[in-house]
Amino acid sequence: MTSRTPPPPGTGAGTGTVERAFEAALYADTDSTLDTGASLLAADPATDAEVAGRGEEFVASAWRRGWQPADVVRLVRRELDDVHVRLVSALITAQAPNDRARGRRWAQQLTDLAATPAPPRTDRFTHATTVLELYRLLLGLPTLESLESLESVDGQSAGPGKSARRGRAETPESRMLPRIRALLAKAEATGFPEEAEALSAKAQELMARHSIDEALLAAGAPAGDAPRACRLGVDAPYEEAKAVLLHAVADANRCRAVWNEALGFSTVVGFEPDLEAVELLYTSLLVQATAAMTKAEAAQRAGGRKRTKTFRQSFLAAYAHKMGDRLAAAAATETADAAAAQTTAAALLPVLATRDLAVTAHLDQMFPTTTTTRLRGVTDEAGWTEGAAAADRAALHARPRLPDA
Repeated sequence: MTSRTPPPPGTGAGTGTVERAFEAALYADTDSTLDTGASLLAADPATDAEVAGRGEEFVASAWRRGWQPADVVRLVRRELDDVHVRLVSALITAQAPNDRARGRRWAQQLTDLAATPAPPRTDRFTHATTVLELYRLLLGLPTLESLESLESVDGQSAGPGKSARRGRAETPESRMLPRIRALLAKAEATGFPEEAEALSAKAQELMARHSIDEALLAAGAPAGDAPRACRLGVDAPYEEAKAVLLHAVADANRCRAVWNEALGFSTVVGFEPDLEAVELLYTSLLVQATAAMTKAEAAQRAGGRKRTKTFRQSFLAAYAHKMGDRLAAAAATETADAAAAQTTAAALLPVLATRDLAVTAHLDQMFPTTTTTRLRGVTDEAGWTEGAAAADRAALHARPRLPDA
């Protein structure tokens, strides 16, 4: 049995038709030009392989501009429809065998995409329209800060434009993380605050031990570990409050977060175990906040209030603000506990200090210029009160950070 692969873009049957269709549809943002391009493609079945090959090249171009699979899918979901999400997921999956290996996080994103249903069968014109709408979006993707620039170069950080080599191998996910996820899942599911707090306290204990062990292990490794970065979605609505919450979680876990409001994500910079902790805790707290908000809102509506949008905005803003205070207090407590363990502190604190400086340096390298933003639309007193109370009740874990030296 022989396998068949599409010809390289620009060499297959129907290339001339594809060129005319793309010229009409992709470089002018109007419905009429989109219809023209879709009509050309729909009328010529010989273009199908060429169009698919061009799509894979658009995907590969996105990788060269710093995007990752989850980033592209998140933006397509935000800007277009579910059928476009299915289509881009299929393109990314088809392109992956022709791509180089890019690490565990990237591989996990591809694995997650494998569960995406295939695009539905439609008539040729409808399908061509969907394809061209997607390609328009992919063609206009801006260049992002490369997450791969944080790989190690001979034990040193690789700056933008440098290629990574001889870096410390990416370690497999710790066996402790599934246990932590299970504890947090139970904390999110229970209706009893005391049980949630107990479950999260255990998760906190495991995370603290995991982070300390990884830091000491990395310090003794032949090739020094280096900070990495990941992007986490910060989705509408109420994205400002969600970004503030993520910022607080990152700070408490010795990471730093920078929010890209226009593209709907935050880039979090830190060492790998801390990045995993930020993702787990942020996701868990967001689930708990949403559940608490829905319950509080139902009570408000039962009392005759109908200002749903302002209530929710104020609720999440207060939740993020109060949670930041709780995280900071928990971090200070754990720092004191670590300092009290003299033998551990003597070995650990200098390592953490070095890692904290490395994270700040890499953040400055990736984002030389940043601005601050303030929450807007926080006008509902009841929402603020309920959100602060929910943050007090939320199951929480934190990890030690160093005091300013």
